[in-house]
Amino acid sequence: MAVRPKLVLDNVSMVFETKGSTFTALAPVHLEVPAGKFISLIGPSGCGKSTIFNIVAGLQPPTTGKVLIDGEDATGFIGQVGYMLQKDLLLPWRTVLDNVCLGMEIRGTPMAEARDRAAPLLRKYGLGGFESLYPASLSGGMRQRAALLRTLLVDMDVVLLDEPFGALDAQTKAQMQEWLLQLFNDFGRTVVFVTHDVEEAVFLSDDIYVMASRPGRVIEQLPIDLPRPRDRSIVSSPRFVAMKKYCLDLLHMEAPAAPVAA
Repeated sequence: MAVRPKLVLDNVSMVFETKGSTFTALAPVHLEVPAGKFISLIGPSGCGKSTIFNIVAGLQPPTTGKVLIDGEDATGFIGQVGYMLQKDLLLPWRTVLDNVCLGMEIRGTPMAEARDRAAPLLRKYGLGGFESLYPASLSGGMRQRAALLRTLLVDMDVVLLDEPFGALDAQTKAQMQEWLLQLFNDFGRTVVFVTHDVEEAVFLSDDIYVMASRPGRVIEQLPIDLPRPRDRSIVSSPRFVAMKKYCLDLLHMEAPAAPVAA
């Protein structure tokens, strides 16, 4: 018997009305994400990646189509997924521990209980000793660790990560990617990840959806048949290099032509 996907975007599209005309930001997109899988969306700016996230998160109703989570219609309903943006959005007046507890607190968990649950995870995942500090005392990578733990502790099966490492330097980004794989293995969540970094997408994902713009659309789904668990050495393997090149070639073919000088 076929296993029902955890998340389905059923021919979701987005059309905006602008001064009497229409603009198709997202052509009908159909995605099926199995439970416990890590998928990435890659593509040029303006291809609809953030629009997809806003629709899945219930922040923006689609023009057509619907969002299904565990087979139930979740279109337009907020609070059905975890959603982390590129900016960590930590509250400067709260300690690291209390920032990580924020999502649980909003969902009604008593603060003492939330702290008891979060504290051992901070120690396990590299934030031990920082619990009582404030965000201004943390590096960019440490702030992103806290923000991601906050997102995971909301206890949503589906987690949206919108370029969470985009602002980090290359060395810190590589460390955070490996750290994220550890969390993915430990928590078993279904992750949808947006990035402009093709190597990052190949390293992290089970599947990559390559998108193009004008209108935003999916042009190919690429399964990543690299074994898990993964470590950094895999990026130099012939299979990894070939998949990265294939994604880059797709993006290059779909890139808009440069304007011709008059």
